[in-house]
Formats: sequence, C-alpha cells, structure tokens
Amino acid sequence: MALAEMQTRSESASAEAADTFPKLLFGHAVQRGDRRAFREKDLGIWQSWTWAQAAREVTAFAAGLHALGFRRGDKLAIIGDNRPRLYWAIVAAQCLGGVPVPVYQDSVAAEMQFVLDHAEAHFAVAEDQEQVDKLLAVRDKLPGLKAIVYDEARGLRHYAHDFLVSYEGVQEKGRALLAKDPDLVARETAQGKGSDLAVILYTSGTTGVPKGVMLTYDNVLKTAANAVAFDHLTEREEMMSYLPMAWVGDHVFSFGQAYVAGYCISCPESSTTVMTDLKELGPTYFFAPPRIWETILTQVMIRIEDAGWLKRKLFHYFMGVARRAGGAILDGAPVGFKDRLLYRIGGWLIYGPLKNVLGMSRIRVAYTAGEAIGPDIFNFFRSLGINVKQLYGMTEAAVFLCMQPNGGVKLDTVGMPIKDVELRIADNGEVLYRSPGVFAGYYRNPEATAETKRPDGWTHSGDAGFLGADGHLRIIDRAKDVGKLKDGTLFAPKFLENKLKFFSYIREAVVFGADRDDVTAIINIDPQAVGNWAEKRGLASASYQELAALDPVYDLIAGCVTQVNRDLAAEPHLAGSQIRRFLILHKELDADDGELTRTRKVRRRIIGERFKSLVDALYSGATVAQVETAVRFEDGRTGTMRATLKIRDVEPAGPLRKAG
Repeated sequence: MALAEMQTRSESASAEAADTFPKLLFGHAVQRGDRRAFREKDLGIWQSWTWAQAAREVTAFAAGLHALGFRRGDKLAIIGDNRPRLYWAIVAAQCLGGVPVPVYQDSVAAEMQFVLDHAEAHFAVAEDQEQVDKLLAVRDKLPGLKAIVYDEARGLRHYAHDFLVSYEGVQEKGRALLAKDPDLVARETAQGKGSDLAVILYTSGTTGVPKGVMLTYDNVLKTAANAVAFDHLTEREEMMSYLPMAWVGDHVFSFGQAYVAGYCISCPESSTTVMTDLKELGPTYFFAPPRIWETILTQVMIRIEDAGWLKRKLFHYFMGVARRAGGAILDGAPVGFKDRLLYRIGGWLIYGPLKNVLGMSRIRVAYTAGEAIGPDIFNFFRSLGINVKQLYGMTEAAVFLCMQPNGGVKLDTVGMPIKDVELRIADNGEVLYRSPGVFAGYYRNPEATAETKRPDGWTHSGDAGFLGADGHLRIIDRAKDVGKLKDGTLFAPKFLENKLKFFSYIREAVVFGADRDDVTAIINIDPQAVGNWAEKRGLASASYQELAALDPVYDLIAGCVTQVNRDLAAEPHLAGSQIRRFLILHKELDADDGELTRTRKVRRRIIGERFKSLVDALYSGATVAQVETAVRFEDGRTGTMRATLKIRDVEPAGPLRKAG
C-alpha cells in the first residue's frame, strides 16, 4: 500500500481510531499535509518539513528498520540533541510495533550502557560521532546490540563496522523494500492500538538507579489531549524543542501534544544557540524549568547593570510599574487608570523591546515545572505580560496532573487537577492520584511497580502536599524526605533548598538536619551571577574555587541565608528549621560526578556520603573543613581536588519557635 493510500485510510478514519502516533502522523499528512510540522536550524539556516514530508521520511525509515531486522516489540535507543530525524525515528519504531527508548545525550558511556542493557535495546540511533563513540566504548558489554544508525556523518568516514549504518542508508534500504512490498508499513501501523506500549522513559535516578517507565499510547495521548484542550492549543502554535528528548516533559510537549494538536516544533542549531534561535523563532508555546527562567533573568539583570544610567533608571522605574500592575492586567483584574497608562508606556519603552530581545513577544502560554520557581523570577516574567504558569506532574503520570488556569495563577500552588485526574492526600500527607496517564509499570521491575501503583488504582506520587480550599494543590517536599529535627520541628529539606535557590547568586543548595539539633547547608554559587557581582566590586578570581572562597562572597551568601531565615521565622511550623551554619562548596555539583541527575536534580544521599567530612564539620563547631574530591573532566580523565573550606555561622531571625 502506497503512502497516499495510507493517508486516505487515515482521512476516512474517525478521531477515535487515531489511537497511536503513527496513525495521527498519517492523518496529519492528509488533513494538513502542506503545513509546517518540523523545523531545524542547520548552518545558520532554518530548514522545514511539512506533515506530508515527515510522513514520507518516517515511512522510509520504518521500512529500513524492518530491513535491518527490527520487529514488533523490539526496542530502539535514541541518543542525541533534539533533531527532526530523531523525532521521526521515534514514530518509525512505533509504526513497526517497536518501542523507542530515548537516552540522555549527555550520559557517559556507563550510564548509556545501563539503559540499553536494561531496556534490552537491539538497535540504536545516534546523532553524531560523539554518541557513536560512547556506544562503541561499551558495545562489548551489549551483546544484544545489532545495529547503530548515525545521523551526522562528520568524523565517521573511516569507521569500518558492519553494524554501523547511516540514517540515509537505512532509508535507502526502506525505499527498496517498499518498492517490493508497498503496504509493509501500513500493515504494521494498522496493528497498533492505544493500549500498546508507546515508549520507555528512564527516570533520572535521584535516589537510586534509573527506572524504565512504560507509557502506553493511551497514557500519552489522553493526557496530552486534555492538556491541549485546557490551554486551547491549535495547529498554529510554534514550539521550541530544546530540552532532553529522554525527559518526559520534552516527549509530551514536543511529541505528544504536537501530534495531538498538529503544531510545529523547531529544533535549535545547538544547545549554545538556544537563546538566539528562540529570538528568531518567536514561539507561541514555551516550556522551561525554573533554572532556565532564572538564567534568563540573571542575564537580563547583568545587561541592565552594564547599561547607561538613563536606561537603568527607566528600566527600574517601569519595572516597578510592572510589578504593581503587570500581573493584574495579565489576569484581567482591575487596575487603576494611572498604572494602566504607565504600563502601556512601559510596554513601548521597556517591556516590548525586552520581550522581543528574549524571543518572547508571541508567547501565549508558557509553563514551568520540576522545581519550585522563585517568586521574584515568576513575578518578573508575568509582570512583562508573559503568561507563565506552573504545572505539576511526573513521568509516571505522563506529565499532567495539575495545571494553573488563566486568571487563576498563584505563586504558592502548582494548579488544579485537570480533566480525568483525581487527587487524594494520604494520612501521611503524600499526594495520591488516578488519571489516564498512570503508567503501565516499571520495565523489568515488578517490585517497584507494586510499591508505586496500589491495587485500588491509586498511585503514589512520592510528594507531600495538600489541597487548599481553592482547589489548588500545594507541594511541600518529597514525602520520604520530610523529617524532623531532634526537638520535633518539621524539617522539609527541598522546601528550604528551593528558598535558597530563589536567590540568583545560589545555583544549588543541599541542607541537612534530620534527627539533628539544627539545620546546616552546603551551597553552590552561580558563577555567572556572583562573578559579575564580584567584578563590579574589583574582586579578582581565576576560577570557581577562588571565587567561592572570597570573604565578600561569603558575606553575600550569608545575606541570602539570613533572608531565608526571616521568611522561616514567620512560619510557626518551620521557624525552628532556620539555617544555622553553611559553607560554599569548592566545586560545582556535576551530573558527571554523580552528584546531580541528568535533569539537574540534587542527589542528596550521594552528596551526604561523598562530603561526609564537610557535613561532620558543619556540626562539629569547626570554622574550617578539609576536603578531597574525585572529579571527572570532560575528556573522561579523572582527578582530585583539594581545598580548605570556611564555615560561616548565621544568627537566627528572632527567637526559634521549637516544637512541643
């Protein structure tokens, strides 16, 4: 059956019959075949593909995979930056009844080996030489790996391996096979159904080894469709796809929702050109974790401080207007005539040009999730008129559980349950949920599946929170991390860490205190923000380690900690968990060193073990601590860092209200 006939079948099928991504793809190829579906910036030029062109590319690649021996149930590992061809590889595998397994592109070879081995992947698609080299380094430990397909040929010309084949080579094999058996891909696609396994996404492994989350087509499509309806997304949206393809957020925003709504996704030229490419693209729909929003704001403020006095004065004056009126105007709330007029003037002079520079002039809806976002950051972007909202979800729920409605955005909540989602708070404060997105299970891990999915249909989120009278969900911390100090005071480490990270000078923070007398913290400074602050004060440093050791930098961070303590002092249940001592770590926490997950989440247990001597020093009353740390460099070499770190005491803000 030719592609045209497959498209005709899709056109005549009802919407309910389009229960898999391949069926949706061929339906879009008919319904909006001439509309742009994918874009990629290559060598400074945007390249585009329509839905019809994408369908042809996918069909050829799917047939080529079949020619290589890929069969129903096989796993296809996909490794690389966001690229149209890699997104096409996902749906090509699904056409044949296979299961794509995206892998974090910055994984080291050993991490990659674990995922491919655990997922039992027999085939892999790698973006370039870097990813191919990592696969080759561990191939002897992956006897089941039959073929590696590469996209970018640069640097691979002299690689003589029978199992190594180019993306174009696979498509050529596919076209040759289709010439003999035109209806191959159509037959295979027709066998798919909504209850089939659509993808395996590995968790970041915050507390242990990563787990393979199995999501069906129904999981992803139904939750994506509900979210599309929630924000009235259409085929006319433009989306920048720049976050890791292995992360569930990208899989749903750049794949699931794009296929449901039929909108275009655009891939940046590289991770270093995202902000430039964002400006050229001007997306209407945007997602970024809090760290990205914080980085953008930090860059803006650094530029402003480097500007002339008049520009600085105008900026700060009109941002004051924006903070008073911008959020209310965005939400449609009443605003006085004077502030409304000033806000309009500010739009001409400040807000409009700034949004244009950031590439955010056309954003209709933007989201953030994954971590708590600082109030100053959140309010800054909303005051500009950028409709940034928060959502709550997880890989095991196909992302969407709660979303903030337009006009109902609240800083201290993660939104309300969306359609078909039920929430319940367990006796221990943990959030339980039921939804169409509840995952099928953890791959090859029935014990973990049984611990997460209850027989009564409710699923453990692992988060502690509560539902307010307004119907909004508020998250406190990870349920298992919530503890108490020795005197019984509530200790919520992530809550405290997020408060510290609300300051642009602090990149990461890890707090300790469970079953101890007081709370202490290990802090990573943000080298860009602190470096700029130090430069303006004539403070010289040649490295992160030297910058972090400066006394004025300690004074700066102490001010941040003191402000956090003031905020905690106003909370009766948390006043006793004020931070009493801290130190600034001599190195940045790094995923390659195992201290962060690939989604930049802190591995608190590992850090506590690796830096046990520092934690002990924080509680010993010492004023300095010695540390020796093994580090991994970008080229794979390992080394050792030694340092003497200062420890700073911080006075509590007012009397500590202890429990009891």
